[in-house]
Order: sequence, then structure tokens, then C-alpha cells
Amino acid sequence: MSVNEQEMQQDIESGLDINVDENMSGTSKMNDEMSTDNELEKLKAEVEEWKDKYTRLIAEFDNYKKRSFKEKMETIQTAGREIIVSLLDVVDDTERAEKQMETAADLQALKEGTTLVFNKLKHTLQNKGLKAFESKGEVFDVEKHEAVTEIPVQTEDMVGKVVDELQKGYYLNDKLIRHAKVVVGKGADA
Repeated sequence: MSVNEQEMQQDIESGLDINVDENMSGTSKMNDEMSTDNELEKLKAEVEEWKDKYTRLIAEFDNYKKRSFKEKMETIQTAGREIIVSLLDVVDDTERAEKQMETAADLQALKEGTTLVFNKLKHTLQNKGLKAFESKGEVFDVEKHEAVTEIPVQTEDMVGKVVDELQKGYYLNDKLIRHAKVVVGKGADA
């Protein structure tokens, strides 16, 4: 018999219960081990639940990104459709005017017809939110203007201002879409 076995044998003979902790009964120690196992199982189940929720959330977010991207692409592809459809009337009028130019003898009627088609085009674009802005005489603004060149001016009040507009600038729904190309005045001594 080993030393440990001899000590256990003596404890049994003396009536000591080896399963007894001095602070708890023998059955409570087993109950504690069982409750620890139960808590561990609960925690494992909770971890699995959170893991499942996280996986589902990631999948939902991925689907949302794909759906958003698809909707954005569809919007981009069809964004110009409305404008193109509204311009088709102008294209039709232009084609009719072109046919009239081939056979017309009255130059004044051609001018009037061309003016009508051009005005229809401008009106259609304005209805879609396009707005030209005037630059001539205004102070040069890098946010709205692109200076092509500078020229000396005779009066001091025109220094730093737009002297001539080479190409109009435009807003689309109050957002600048094209800078105006301008000539800016500079002092004679500069």
C-alpha cells in the first residue's frame, strides 16, 4: 500500500469523511460543480447565440451594400433618361428645320424657325434645372470663373473684374456644373 492509500484508510477507520470540506457538506460540493457546469453550458449557448446574431448581421449588411450599389447603378444609368426624353422634341424640331432649310427661299422664316427651336431648347433645359449666370462686370471669383487671360483696363473700377465672357457658366439645380471662361481686367501698371 502506498502512503496516500494508508492515509485514506486511516481516515475511513477514524470516521472522517474525505468528501467533506470543512466549510461545506459533501453534497454541496457536488452541487457547486454541477452549477458551474450549468453556467458554463449557459455561457456557451449565449456565445453561440451572439455568434449567430453577428453572422446574420454581417450577411444583412452585405446584402444591403449589394442592394444599394445596384440601386445606385440603376439610378446612374437612368438619370439622363428623363432629360434625353425631354430633348427629343427639340431634336424633332431641329430635323424639321433642317428639311425646311433645303427647300426654303425665305431667309427671314428660316431665322425665325431657328430661333424658335433654340428657345425651345433653352426652355427645356431651364425646366430641368439648368441656369446660366452672367459674369461680365462682376468681381472675378475663382469658385465660378476660369480666367483665360488678363488685359489692361482704362478705369480702376474694372481691375479684378470680368471684362469679357468667352463661355457662359452654368448651374444645375443650384450646383455649379461649368465655370465661366472669362477675361479679367488688370491695372495698366501691373
